[in-house]
Amino acid sequence: MVLAVFAGLPGVGKSTLAQQVGAAMPATVLAVNAVDFTLRAYDVTEPRPGYAAYGVVLAIAETQLLMGHHVIIDAVNPVHATRQLWVDLAERLDVPLKVVEVICGDDAEHRRRVEQRYAARTHDGIPDWVRVLERQAEYQPYTGPRLVVDTFLAKEPVEPVVGYLTRRTS
Repeated sequence: MVLAVFAGLPGVGKSTLAQQVGAAMPATVLAVNAVDFTLRAYDVTEPRPGYAAYGVVLAIAETQLLMGHHVIIDAVNPVHATRQLWVDLAERLDVPLKVVEVICGDDAEHRRRVEQRYAARTHDGIPDWVRVLERQAEYQPYTGPRLVVDTFLAKEPVEPVVGYLTRRTS
């Protein structure tokens, strides 16, 4: 069993990759954005937007891990405080934590993806390119062990990511 965190800016392809890897493993995929958008749809407001969504996903992840399921967290995870949630959970349950940082190494392609997604948006939570650039400025660099996947360069990333997540670490 593994707790995997797929992190990266909006529009880099982390949700698509998380779903594909989740299907291949199999693993429960928990998307913070989906919870956040649902809370908004039900007019749940909070002083720190997005904070409750991380808490809800944390609670569901714990339940799934206690049931013996692999869990993939799909979230931007932009700062140390959000990343620490997953570290604490993995330590508390004594399960391995593996990070997959997803990037799109071509800025023009990244922008195209963001703008395409924004144009087709089904709710107000989808960020435009300006908001993604703002998030990029806030995004703290990851340190420590992780697998970095460039969805612009990697043509078939699922198998290597599954291998990384299921490989035992010493």
